[in-house]
Amino acid sequence: MSEIRVGQGYDVHAFCDDPARQLVLGGVVFEGPGLVGHSDADPVAHACIDALLGAAGMGDIGDRFPDTDPSHAGADSIGLLADTVAAVAAEGWRVVNMDCTVVLEVPRLAPRRGEMQDRLGSVLGAPVSVKAKRAEGLGALGRREGIAAMAAVLLERG
Repeated sequence: MSEIRVGQGYDVHAFCDDPARQLVLGGVVFEGPGLVGHSDADPVAHACIDALLGAAGMGDIGDRFPDTDPSHAGADSIGLLADTVAAVAAEGWRVVNMDCTVVLEVPRLAPRRGEMQDRLGSVLGAPVSVKAKRAEGLGALGRREGIAAMAAVLLERG
């Protein structure tokens, strides 16, 4: 008999003023201002990491990749996600699927949604869906101050 678990993750990053900083969402580089963060500040990948760790009972992204560790400065979040998938697999878990929601006003995700799903899915070894939602002008996200992401994952063991 198999064991299943569900995990959820959330992350948010503010836009930064550094013109050299790239905007990375789900491992895909977009046009536009980058986000503030210790790594590449990919909120989609970070939400996926937290969902995986939560479902497996392995803590959270801050435990695994603390922003006080200089070795993670500027890190590629897809690499961090791959490391997390390997750690979760070492505990006997297999990713069944991941579902992500990104809350943002800009950029438009629809033209590159497939690319994001393929990039994340190749790392997870499972189907990934990505959806975009607008904050409809409400709050910091609606004022275009940053981007938030949520993820839910289903893991199976046994």
